[in-house]
Amino acid sequence: MARAGLRVVVLEKKADVGEKLHTTGIIVKDAIDEIALLEGLPIELVHRISGVRLYAPNLRHVDLSAPGYYFLATDTPGVMRWLAAKTERAGARVVCRTPFVHARRMYGGFDLGEVGTTSYLVGADGPNSRVAHALGLGHNRQFLFGIEHEYASAKIADPHRMHCFIDRGIAPGYIAWVVSGVGVVQVGLARRVRDGQSTARAAMAAFLDKIAPLFDFRDMRPASIRAGRIPCGGVVSPEAAERSLLVGDAAGMVSPLTAGGIHTALKHGTAAGRAIAEYLWGRKPDPSAWFVGSYPRFRVKRLLRFAFDRFQSDTLFNLLLGTRPMRAAASIVYFHRRGVFDPTDRNVRGMQEEGISRDSASRLPRVDN
Repeated sequence: MARAGLRVVVLEKKADVGEKLHTTGIIVKDAIDEIALLEGLPIELVHRISGVRLYAPNLRHVDLSAPGYYFLATDTPGVMRWLAAKTERAGARVVCRTPFVHARRMYGGFDLGEVGTTSYLVGADGPNSRVAHALGLGHNRQFLFGIEHEYASAKIADPHRMHCFIDRGIAPGYIAWVVSGVGVVQVGLARRVRDGQSTARAAMAAFLDKIAPLFDFRDMRPASIRAGRIPCGGVVSPEAAERSLLVGDAAGMVSPLTAGGIHTALKHGTAAGRAIAEYLWGRKPDPSAWFVGSYPRFRVKRLLRFAFDRFQSDTLFNLLLGTRPMRAAASIVYFHRRGVFDPTDRNVRGMQEEGISRDSASRLPRVDN
């Protein structure tokens, strides 16, 4: 919008755009390929992850990859500051310590009180969007709760893999993970919201105990802890009204199955900016009337979310992890296409030849502190 010659103001509640983050900050290859906004992302802010090591509840694992596919673990505070600087270089203003409070409709836009007036209002303010509540738009009703520890200067074996753990007792409805990030190791989990944050903290303690034979962080103090709710119910309704719309987590634009939202937020947020600019220059109708029709509906993923919430079985995952159908399903989830077993993974060869009944946790690499 700023590049199109409009005056744009971003209201930011925090004192610094990089503080108090609630995301793991992992960017998928699709976002790098498709989102021009990420062009020039500094190499020192990312760590490339080339594959996934998926663990069954009994800690057996398979290694998965897809030709040419990768993930980027990020120095997320640094990426947010880099994006904010890029925003300001384009001509927009980012005003920190200034939360959105309320909006009153007026002819041709909104009165935001002390903040001023605007011709168009975009709610990009997270899963509990104040903009959505102020305008009577839809809001998120289904959530995962995520918690993540960052351990500074820690190292793990196989740092170029995303280590993902399935365990219904620890992470019901989702997964836990260990990822080598930028100068830190990120250890986290997300689970269906039932008993709130205190239960997630207890689950994190149980997770650290469980993975201690592989990665022992129990005697290390986390450099930082991130926590927050992740919408998983699909796009809200309504997601727009005259001269206003929601994007990102505020719109529920998060995969109900994978909980990934960075790619869709950047993709549809960028397109929304172009559509709003075209409207305010008089070239197209108000995008609130047509643009939101392009938002993802996640119909299949919502069905899979329903099934995973109700029928997740540790016994089944223990039995099926090494089979081709499970590998194919996991590859679609992680890589959006068919992936491959890593032929160098001896645990995979053992499962293909002998099944997966034998516990091989003792053969897996331990953390190198």
